[in-house]
Amino acid sequence: MDELLKRDIDWTRIRAFHMDEYLNLDADAPQGFGNFLKERLFGKVPFKAVHYLNGNAAGAEQECLRYADLLNQFPPDIVCLGIGENTHLAFNDPHVADFNDPLLVKIVDLDNACRVQQVNDGCFARIEDVPTHALTLTIPALVNTPFAFTIVPGEKKADAVKHTLNATVSEKYPSTILRRHPDAVLFVDDKSSVYI
Repeated sequence: MDELLKRDIDWTRIRAFHMDEYLNLDADAPQGFGNFLKERLFGKVPFKAVHYLNGNAAGAEQECLRYADLLNQFPPDIVCLGIGENTHLAFNDPHVADFNDPLLVKIVDLDNACRVQQVNDGCFARIEDVPTHALTLTIPALVNTPFAFTIVPGEKKADAVKHTLNATVSEKYPSTILRRHPDAVLFVDDKSSVYI
């Protein structure tokens, strides 16, 4: 993100969203994705607006509806995302991914592979510390944007990149849906691209 901050961008024209958030994690926890983004980008430049998912809202269902209303009011033009080790997009793990989801935002339970990745990435010390549920933008909310930029670095993502590019497009490998996007760009490094 440091390189992005060096660019001549009129941030005051940009309304930002984030894609997923743990349920019931301490509001100031560094593992919160909103906190991560605020520290590295959202809090460093003068966005027109930044819309955060609230994983501690009194009602999670109502929070999904609130955020979906914002997405309908201000449809995103660009999505910048990664791919999980299990090929999830945001928190759309294979068992909850739905390419035809009628919702824009939903509550999901996280599969074990996703939770283990959070430990392996150093976000949490133990699997027991990783929340079991989260809010996430759905697959349609992510891929129905005009532009999708996907950044997937590191050797632990090599299998996910291989599946993304070669597996049958299906919810078994959620990231495969990016192959149907009319303007998706995949950025990999030498470690994540070893099977290409």
